Amino acid sequence: MRFAWIDLREVPRPQLRAVVDAAIHARMAGVVAADAELLGTLPPTVTRVLVCDGPPPAAANKPAAKEAKGADKANSPSPSGSSTGAASIDVHLRKFGTQDELDTLAADHRSADRTSGTPAAGFIDVRDDRTLQLSCAGAMVLPYTVIHFADPTKIPLEIVLAAAESAEGKLVTVVDGLEEAAIVFDVLERGSDGILFTPRSADDVFALGRLLEATTPRLELSTLTVESIRHVGLGDRVCVDTCSHFEEDEGILVGSYSSGFVLCCSETHPLPYMPTRPFRVNAGALHSYTLGPDNRTSYLSEVGSGSALLAVGADGRTRRVVVGRAKLESRPLLEIRTHAEDGRLVSLTVQDDWHVRVLGPGGKVLNVTALRAGDELLGYLAADKRHVGLPIGEFCKEV
Repeated sequence: MRFAWIDLREVPRPQLRAVVDAAIHARMAGVVAADAELLGTLPPTVTRVLVCDGPPPAAANKPAAKEAKGADKANSPSPSGSSTGAASIDVHLRKFGTQDELDTLAADHRSADRTSGTPAAGFIDVRDDRTLQLSCAGAMVLPYTVIHFADPTKIPLEIVLAAAESAEGKLVTVVDGLEEAAIVFDVLERGSDGILFTPRSADDVFALGRLLEATTPRLELSTLTVESIRHVGLGDRVCVDTCSHFEEDEGILVGSYSSGFVLCCSETHPLPYMPTRPFRVNAGALHSYTLGPDNRTSYLSEVGSGSALLAVGADGRTRRVVVGRAKLESRPLLEIRTHAEDGRLVSLTVQDDWHVRVLGPGGKVLNVTALRAGDELLGYLAADKRHVGLPIGEFCKEV
């Protein structure tokens, strides 16, 4: 589980109290400071990380807090009700820049571990190959390795992630903003375990909390039964080209009505006369809705380069994909009308061509022009009506 530590050392003094409160209420995993007394005011639901120059004080020998502290964080006590002092420290963070310093740090950690003491984390500034290799070594022996990368390229982070693949410790990357945090979490599809972030205000902390919680939900797909198909003539349809490869049982959800969608197949499977294009979905007519992250819909006419959509598997798993481009062309169209088990009508208008396909139960690939009444498709039934793509509880009838 990815996590964030909030660095208080450079937070402006007028903002400090608000940032600390925000870190607690936004359920940040940890707080970093050079002031043991300040850390001592924090509740034990937060990992309290003390930056120090030498070996940890003996008074701080206590077990470390964990990153995942469960639902108790929601009911965490206020800072004023917590104990203070060095005994409240969960992790000691010390800088290392040579092999000797790393060896000393690792030895101190092993000694603390044997006596149930406070774990030692290491901080390193990666500026060249020597420090890069040293950071890899640190990631293999320390419970936490905090790394600041001097250069904007993410190649050094990729190298550390690969080198520490089997390590039990956590890698924490210093970031200078929310945009970089999002990138760091995606490097090598695995990303850094955690980030160290210096906010300017409480708003930055809450924004980071939203970033950490940004996941795509598993959807409960429904079986739709085909009622009819008919040729409706010429119209504009949209092909969606994403920046990702689709799996064989993946596609995107498209529908004429906001209450129901059909799972449209990607061009991952071989086609006669045409090469496969595993990044593409021949999605449907431009008026159609498609489902994106955060339970928000877009018209296919609105989808373009940089848009985010949901790739959806036949088992309901989802993931965020980015659109590289959308291609609109005039083609003969086919209307597919289906109904769900509850009788709800779900309609889809697509290009009238054998090469266009939808998915059935189990990920079965079905050519739209070969569909017949009674055939079963996979779809998704939405509980909400929509206004500008957002769910809204109002009366709305679509025909």
